Amino acid sequence: WETIHKEYKAKIALGLFLFFTVWWVIMHLLLESDHFLYHYYGVFYGIIAVWGAIWGIAIARKWGGFKSIMGKALLMLSFGLLAQEFGQNAYSYYIFVLHVDIPYPSIGDIGFFGTIPFYIYGAYLLGKAAGVKFSLNSAKNKAQAFLIPAVMVAICYILFLRNYSFDLSTPLTTFLTYGYPLGQAIYISIGILTYSLTRGILGGVMKAKILFLIFAFSAQFLADYIFLFFQQSYYPGSPIDYLYTVAYFLMAIGIIQFETIYNKLRHTEQYGCLFTNNGKNY
Repeated sequence: WETIHKEYKAKIALGLFLFFTVWWVIMHLLLESDHFLYHYYGVFYGIIAVWGAIWGIAIARKWGGFKSIMGKALLMLSFGLLAQEFGQNAYSYYIFVLHVDIPYPSIGDIGFFGTIPFYIYGAYLLGKAAGVKFSLNSAKNKAQAFLIPAVMVAICYILFLRNYSFDLSTPLTTFLTYGYPLGQAIYISIGILTYSLTRGILGGVMKAKILFLIFAFSAQFLADYIFLFFQQSYYPGSPIDYLYTVAYFLMAIGIIQFETIYNKLRHTEQYGCLFTNNGKNY
């Protein structure tokens, strides 16, 4: 809420989210699922992702862009949002231009799956900037570094893959079916690990920011989980699309919040290590 209170970019992101929420609720209360407003909803709610990505790139430049660890982290998260929008636009192309059911795999999966490596690398860089590398010096922390990813992978197996038959006759489908949940387990694990191992570092300044990103990652995971299981019943403007709307909003706010922390810390000597380290920007 601090970010929404202080940053107009976050206020506009909230306004967009509320606009699409009202749109979605009214549609489902008053209109049939074949109404054109459902289709337009499916096309346009990705504006939230674009908004977050554009400002994420701008905020990353303040942190040093590709020359800094924090700047690169924010760029990766922003690119992940843009990849989601690419996937969404590809799905709209199948529906509105080609007038066919969305195939799986499809061109859209280039964007949707492409989000995963961006988020993984972004989460890793955030952990690096927040000091995780300085924290793996105790048995307890090393145990966390092993157990958290192991638990996430186990959850993914139980939810997604337990009843799935490994089929080499469709290698791309098999790769994506395993890759989506396992890849998401990795970036959520890194986020949780970063939160756990950096609670006492830098006066806890990163704690709330990382926790919020964990919620954003989890919302993306939930949306993809439900889509993969119910994709046969997917239609534009469906509850699945609303879950993606929530996920994009949370990630947009999760990125924009780093402008708040930048403005708060840039003149504070105590946190100078976030910006420079032996001449290298963080």
